[in-house]
Amino acid sequence: MSYRAGIIGTGGIAGMGILGMHDEEAIGNEKIEASHAGGYAATDDVELVAVADVDEEKLATFGEAWDVPSERRYVGHEAMMEAEDLDVVSVCTPSFLHHRHVVDAAESAADPDVIWCEKPIASSVSDAEEMIDACDGTDTELVVNHSFRFTDKLRQLRRLVVEEDLLGEVHSVATQFRMELLRNSTHLLDTLVYLLDARAETVSGHITGENEAVDSLDAEADVDDAGGGGFVVMDDGTFTTVDCTIPRDDSSMTLNFVGSEGKLYMNNDDGEWRYWSLEAGDHVEQSLPGIDGSWTWDDDYQGSFANAAEHVEALLEGDAENRSTGEEAKRSLEIIVAFYVSHYTGSQVSIPLDRPLRDVEITSW
Repeated sequence: MSYRAGIIGTGGIAGMGILGMHDEEAIGNEKIEASHAGGYAATDDVELVAVADVDEEKLATFGEAWDVPSERRYVGHEAMMEAEDLDVVSVCTPSFLHHRHVVDAAESAADPDVIWCEKPIASSVSDAEEMIDACDGTDTELVVNHSFRFTDKLRQLRRLVVEEDLLGEVHSVATQFRMELLRNSTHLLDTLVYLLDARAETVSGHITGENEAVDSLDAEADVDDAGGGGFVVMDDGTFTTVDCTIPRDDSSMTLNFVGSEGKLYMNNDDGEWRYWSLEAGDHVEQSLPGIDGSWTWDDDYQGSFANAAEHVEALLEGDAENRSTGEEAKRSLEIIVAFYVSHYTGSQVSIPLDRPLRDVEITSW
């Protein structure tokens, strides 16, 4: 059976390529594998049939690059959702537009069974909750593209930590990644809550006000997204620190877990994962069972979009359970919003956020 896909937003992550990640001459001219369009192209039975954007120049460039017929390039997502019968819709617009586009897609005549939304899920917790409710109300699977969840190594590591108790009771985690919090650190925070299988309970935050996205994305508009971090106490008692203040060129994504039965060091940028079991008071380095080598951006991240699209296909066929739900994605967003609220009020913040705080919006690209 062949499934029909449409994409809202024809920017970098949709398939155009991203300045700072890809060579400038490749952007808009080459089929970028690490993208939603690239993911669909890698599946057997999902075909990209339509795209929509408010920028007609970008729409035309994307359509030419990905062989979408001109009559199926729509100016505005409403036109595409009215004209097309779609099985899956990708939402690849800036995060402050995710709410509108996901809700509109779920409730549209196109009637998709799956919406594959870019991370972070939204700019506010209340927006995320409305997106989740809209998809629940229309029996639509909302898959949030926290791409690490679609890599085999991280899924195996989660099984070891959560199901096989590799580290025992995790006491603390120290994490580090580059600015900005919404645009980049969502990867780090989702990895944290995924591996701990926990939700934040208390947050204290610091916001630097600095961002690099103006240069790396060639962006023009000012947004709230910035470097920052703080500490987070999880609902299982784990104490975590988060440092996402570092410039891109200097950064490495690192997570250092300390547990009652062992230690785990993850450095995804440099491809180094190390594990020590605690034996009679001594830490003894060992290989991670069932994991060959370490996670890398070049291999694992590049393949994550194809894996995610295959997962979308499996959801359409009724052969899978959603690996990256809206409820799961809300966990990392709650932490980021709490960092901002904490910084600007000089207080610690409890999660779940009180109702007025769920409306706090953090804009990003």
